[in-house]
Amino acid sequence: MLRILLLAPASNPNGITGPLIGYSHGEALARLHAVTFVIRRQDEAAVRHKHSPFRAIEVISPSWLDYIYSWSFRWIFKNNYRSQVLTAFNYLFCVAFEWRAWRQTRSRIKAGEFDLVMRLLPISSVLPSPFAFFLRRGPIPFVIGPINGGLPWPAGFGQADKQKEWISNLRNFYRFLPFARSTYRNAAAIIAGSSHTYNEFAAYREKLFLVPGENGINPSLCEGASRSPVSSAKLELIFVGGLVPYKACDFALRAAAPLLQTHRAHFTIVGDGPEQADLEQLTRSLGIENDVTRLGAVDVLVFPSVHEFGGAVVFEALAMGAVPVVVDFGGPGDIVNPDVGFKVPLTNEDDVVSQIAKVLAKLADDRDLLEQLRQRGMHYARECLSWDGKAQLITQILSWVVGRGPKPDLQPGKTLPERQTNGRMADLLVANLLFLTSAR
Repeated sequence: MLRILLLAPASNPNGITGPLIGYSHGEALARLHAVTFVIRRQDEAAVRHKHSPFRAIEVISPSWLDYIYSWSFRWIFKNNYRSQVLTAFNYLFCVAFEWRAWRQTRSRIKAGEFDLVMRLLPISSVLPSPFAFFLRRGPIPFVIGPINGGLPWPAGFGQADKQKEWISNLRNFYRFLPFARSTYRNAAAIIAGSSHTYNEFAAYREKLFLVPGENGINPSLCEGASRSPVSSAKLELIFVGGLVPYKACDFALRAAAPLLQTHRAHFTIVGDGPEQADLEQLTRSLGIENDVTRLGAVDVLVFPSVHEFGGAVVFEALAMGAVPVVVDFGGPGDIVNPDVGFKVPLTNEDDVVSQIAKVLAKLADDRDLLEQLRQRGMHYARECLSWDGKAQLITQILSWVVGRGPKPDLQPGKTLPERQTNGRMADLLVANLLFLTSAR
């Protein structure tokens, strides 16, 4: 077991996106290690209510800055956590949190209470960590990640043009912010959440690792995912996500139209957003409105988002036995492999639609292939994409950092199953099972 001081401001089991990711990842690590969870005062009640296996919960009391941030998020940014301007705005608050956390824990760090410090949140790679600078001469190592972000907006896609914010053109200026360079220079390990982020920090390759997607899935999803083989009925398709331009639900509908027009498939849309009226108009113009509804059991996730960092919905689709069809760009492209689904190249709008249409036609005609992909996908999700599976991968990295294990082979070019099935992982699984057994 490692004694980890885990920095995760805004972690909350009742939250969404970042807060839920932070809590879930921290909880999974706490099942393997002695984790001291460093959070904000406003999230303490929700975290303690879960009775999670943290060794301790270190609460950073609020300051006037926290109140400013909360007010701004609600009234200026209208609770839009996707805003890149909000990410930039968060810089000062991120630094202030870690400064207070350092002052509160530094005496215990220097006294040897922890083996390492890990910064789990925020996920954005443009938000630096003062802790890396504070620990530049020890006494313990600093690890950051999984980090993500910086995915470029693809040219030639109207969906991306509608969403791109002016501040994205200024992204590279983050390197000039205080603590920006020291964060990655002084980190003992950098965990990238996507191949794009990995390539961005390739200069630190000797301490850089890829664990695709900052998201994970609850093992309970896998437990209830056993399904009977598909019948010869209609192919059930689904799109899950916000109905915003860059999610490109219109690609999915246009690609599925040939099957829907001949009543060989049914399409379910789960989501809401500003594109809803346009999508309803599109279904009418394609003559498929009677074959598109909102909820139901599904076979295939059609998710052609053109700007997706993580892609949690792809994790969940695999766990529940839906075969994902995605574009090979960003998080979904890192997650999906040919053994469990399909990814089409991000070329241009018409070609993406055409390639997805071919995939859907293939699945409609070959139900044996659909079933094989479904079964492999559920196994893949259970073994590699659960929070526990990701905690095992992170454990490999942390063990190497503190000199208790070999350097793991977590680089681009290998699928997650290949990363999981090495000798070190087997050793860790045995060790953790022994610990859990003895703890009981």
